[in-house]
Amino acid sequence: MFKTHIEQIDVWRGGRDGFHTYRIPALAVSNDNTILAFCEGRKYHRGDAGDIAMLVKRSTDGGASWSSQAVIWDDPGNTCGNPAPVVERENGTIHLLMTWNRGDDHEGDIISGSSNDTRRVFVTSSADDGLNWREPKEITGDVKLPDWTWYATGPGHGIQIRNGKHSGRLVIPCDHIEAETKDYYSHIIYSDDNGATWRLGGRAPQPQVNECEVVEISGGALLLNMRSYSPGERARQVAISVDGGITWTDQRSDPALIEPICQASIIGCSNKGPSESQLVLFANPASKTQRVNMTLRASLDDGDTWTSQITLHAGPSAYSDLAVAPDGRILCLYEGGESHPYEFLRLAFVELDAGH
Repeated sequence: MFKTHIEQIDVWRGGRDGFHTYRIPALAVSNDNTILAFCEGRKYHRGDAGDIAMLVKRSTDGGASWSSQAVIWDDPGNTCGNPAPVVERENGTIHLLMTWNRGDDHEGDIISGSSNDTRRVFVTSSADDGLNWREPKEITGDVKLPDWTWYATGPGHGIQIRNGKHSGRLVIPCDHIEAETKDYYSHIIYSDDNGATWRLGGRAPQPQVNECEVVEISGGALLLNMRSYSPGERARQVAISVDGGITWTDQRSDPALIEPICQASIIGCSNKGPSESQLVLFANPASKTQRVNMTLRASLDDGDTWTSQITLHAGPSAYSDLAVAPDGRILCLYEGGESHPYEFLRLAFVELDAGH
């Protein structure tokens, strides 16, 4: 499935270009074949709270070279993060869903209700291949219920449904915490009008899941792949939707996709092999105990089984996002390092064997 030769380049390295740490990667490939890499620029430390800006770099040559970083959104002193991009196929608009909170509000404060403000949801977009971005627009009231405290978009890419009754729908994976129970849930938000408005979709049936990504599988169904906090397990959880993300069923653990409780990435791409089912690719730190061993896996049966895998970085590694390059190679932008997982954001280029 995977060719053994892997090219890799560092897109960001901590301590350079004005930021202490670069975290939370996301990828998108535009209609004009520009690769867009997004991340959080954490100004003074690598923690999740504080002064954090949303950044982007662009590549117009398939990832061989990259532009200087540009700031999409910076609210000095506060946290602008959780990039979740999606490209609208018809007009090429790139939508970027994000979250905001006060820099002095930590996650625990927001969850407990003792924070000064709450977690808010915003969207921006670019109509010129990621060169310029509109002023972020708040959509919290449309996609977050009043009794939800913590909220996250992605992190990582969303999708546009290609097949079935809901073809054209934009879907962004998200998660939230309920105020009374403190339970974690994955959910999606969606747009049926090319990103003009966003609505709240369905949540996972069972709690103790959060950061997630979504992939379209055979027949226009959706597979939601979720970070799991289930006691005694160290594996991803999945759920299925056959109505475009409005309801989710069949939530279960996937024991093959071990994790140390961390974000992961999943993507579908065309399958040129004998099977008519979707080729699904998955990346995460494949360990039950540590954020190490960034691994790319492949499934030829809509994620039911995982038959191929390749290690991208055996050392410390954490969050990632996947995309398909204009030349058909698989892209994985991931956090990694030698002494800890947050030293760089590195892009791996992985070739598939012909006839996969």
